[in-house]
Amino acid sequence: MKVLFTVSAWPGHYYPLVPLGWGLQAAGHEVRFACAPSQRDTLARAGLTPAPVLAEIDMAFLARTQNVRKAAEGAWPYPSSPPHPVTGQPMADLAEFSFEREIVPRYVKPLKESYAAAVEYAGRWRPDLVVHELLSMEGLLAARVHDVPSVLHLWGPVGTTEDPALGLVPRDFTGAFGSYGVGELGPDLIERAIDPCPAPLRGSLPAGTERLPMRYVPYNGPGAMPEWLLDAPDRPRVCVVWGNSPRRMVGADAFALPRILRALDGLGAEVVLAAGPKDAAELGDLPPWVRLLENFPLQQLLPSCRAVIHHGGAGAVMTAVAHGVPQLVVPHAMDQFANASRVAASGCGLVVPGPELTAEAVREAVVRLLDEPRLSAAAGELRAEVAAMPSPLTVANEL
Repeated sequence: MKVLFTVSAWPGHYYPLVPLGWGLQAAGHEVRFACAPSQRDTLARAGLTPAPVLAEIDMAFLARTQNVRKAAEGAWPYPSSPPHPVTGQPMADLAEFSFEREIVPRYVKPLKESYAAAVEYAGRWRPDLVVHELLSMEGLLAARVHDVPSVLHLWGPVGTTEDPALGLVPRDFTGAFGSYGVGELGPDLIERAIDPCPAPLRGSLPAGTERLPMRYVPYNGPGAMPEWLLDAPDRPRVCVVWGNSPRRMVGADAFALPRILRALDGLGAEVVLAAGPKDAAELGDLPPWVRLLENFPLQQLLPSCRAVIHHGGAGAVMTAVAHGVPQLVVPHAMDQFANASRVAASGCGLVVPGPELTAEAVREAVVRLLDEPRLSAAAGELRAEVAAMPSPLTVANEL
């Protein structure tokens, strides 16, 4: 069987799809990932076959345009203006950005090209099945045009009918779905969805969408494990992981690491900071109780941790859930708030919203994560639920 995946240009969105790709390959099927050229090497390093035929669509630009809309509506919760959608630099005035001038060349035009490329590639390769993620509807269109079964692969706790303002199932501004005569793009056009979440974390889907549960197998990119991770820590280990998205979407107000580290001073914990080189450089010299890992795969670190603090990205949420680690979510934008609310509702973690972040609030939350048995018990129960879900290989066979 030939299976075509289509993915967006944000690795965190398609990393959850990688284990299913492995499962299909292990079962003897031929798998290709249609992607933008910028994602070729990232997919190849995961042991998958990239097909770099899709157009480049800047995911950070799309997120920042939504933030500018919020600011224009008076719903921006930060003291500084949101970053300019094109440059990412601070805006002195919202009038610096023109939706009408920028949206067509930076989003609508490349998306139309990407839709056409996916349809053309599927017509040449003739897949038997198409798998796509939420922000890569090219796969859904190609499958509909060529009358091939398709399945959406969710990346975490949000589904297809969450708050419409998130734009997770975007409107078809290109008119491509209508021009091909396959129906109007929307949640009801998606017939089935692979869901990696245990029941307490699941997002909403239309009544007509078949939900296919699949165990979340964490993949956060490649990386060698340092030998010290083989030894049990001599004191509680707390992981602080800070991804690239908060500052790219929100700006300087989302650089919460100094306040978080200040909150952890004196707790008697070993803090392992997983951050990018730019964030690490801005922190300067770190205290001796902080160990730095740059661009490190989270799935290798969390099994030794008693708690984790992160910004609310689906990958961090789900990796913590899969390893049964209580979590403190500090959401700043986009689906991070929805992810955080589900974590809190499930009982496996706590939330300190990014706009309300103080060192005192973080310290109080981390003390609770380390000391309250109910939080670690809930995290353990969710881990057991994840472990009992069908494996990617089982789901590959079902597909």
